[in-house]
Amino acid sequence: MRLTKSTDLALRTVMRLAVSGAEPSTARQIAGEMQVPHSHLSKVAARLQHLGVIETRRGRGGGLTLTATGRTASVGRLVRELEGVGDVVDCEGDTPCPLRQGCRLRMALRRAQEAFLASLDPLTVEDLVASPTGPVLLGLVGRAPDVSPSPRGADPAPRSAVP
Repeated sequence: MRLTKSTDLALRTVMRLAVSGAEPSTARQIAGEMQVPHSHLSKVAARLQHLGVIETRRGRGGGLTLTATGRTASVGRLVRELEGVGDVVDCEGDTPCPLRQGCRLRMALRRAQEAFLASLDPLTVEDLVASPTGPVLLGLVGRAPDVSPSPRGADPAPRSAVP
């Protein structure tokens, strides 16, 4: 199973917020640290807020903070919520698969997907930021990438990608 970019960014965002404690971080700051467009991170933050995983505050001293629920959230539950319910393959799409009525692959993939998610269920966000990950994330805090000026208020683009 492959996670969407939004789910990946959501998980990295909650991990980043977990290491910063109660100190709010702005979406722009996190987007810079993660080298992603601010608009994408803002959409992800809105989804996480809707799930009760983060709180957002506007204005001076505002930003994003992880809730107590977010800190102890199951990674498996978060992935299910963020990815939604669906099969690994689309057997009923625009061109339905002719094998869909008697296919054993579809059920095998469904079981594999559930096993993947079940393996994430016992992990919490706090587990994800335990050493050695937490110290690495702390090294990113406040470190913005080298960016070039952006045209007409567009999100800054990194000059070089870090592997």
